[in-house]
Amino acid sequence: MDQEKDIVDKVRRALGSRSLVLVGLMGCGKSSIGKRLATRLGLPFIDADEEIERVAQKSISEIFADHGEGFFRDREGKVIARLLASGPQVVATGGGAFISPGTREQIRETGFSIWLRAELPVLMRRVAKRDTRPLLKTADPEGVMRELMEKRYPIYAEADLTIESRDVPHDAIVNEILEALAKHPALALTTSI
Repeated sequence: MDQEKDIVDKVRRALGSRSLVLVGLMGCGKSSIGKRLATRLGLPFIDADEEIERVAQKSISEIFADHGEGFFRDREGKVIARLLASGPQVVATGGGAFISPGTREQIRETGFSIWLRAELPVLMRRVAKRDTRPLLKTADPEGVMRELMEKRYPIYAEADLTIESRDVPHDAIVNEILEALAKHPALALTTSI
């Protein structure tokens, strides 16, 4: 228990005012893992999509239908910038947020990004549980997911840290994240200040 407390303390000190920003495709576990990670670190957890819905007073599906993806991405970038200015906290982003160069740069400057990478079967099992994903409202959701993986995985790979999201208890993934954060050179540099 003391070792875990030491890891948590080290990560908190190293973060300073920066937020941990979880990125990855829908279904990779950003919200469920993010909530547990925030609890372990004693930080607030914010789901950027929920914050966008709160501000817009519409669901993401309604925003997409009423205004299109471009409008949504613009609002998403503004919300994430505002959230990052309020760190430290754990922020779960929508699947497309990190794809925007401006949002990616903002995260680089004021946060620490963690890509929760998952294989297609894991993602498909998880997204099948909810029908609220506007990009998957199609005759071939698996084909759409494959296409998103092709386009987005090279960009997600630019994240500061990559953790494999798989079918194990979420707390196991949180432990892996904490251990990797405690050893990460970008965070280790700030602990000597």
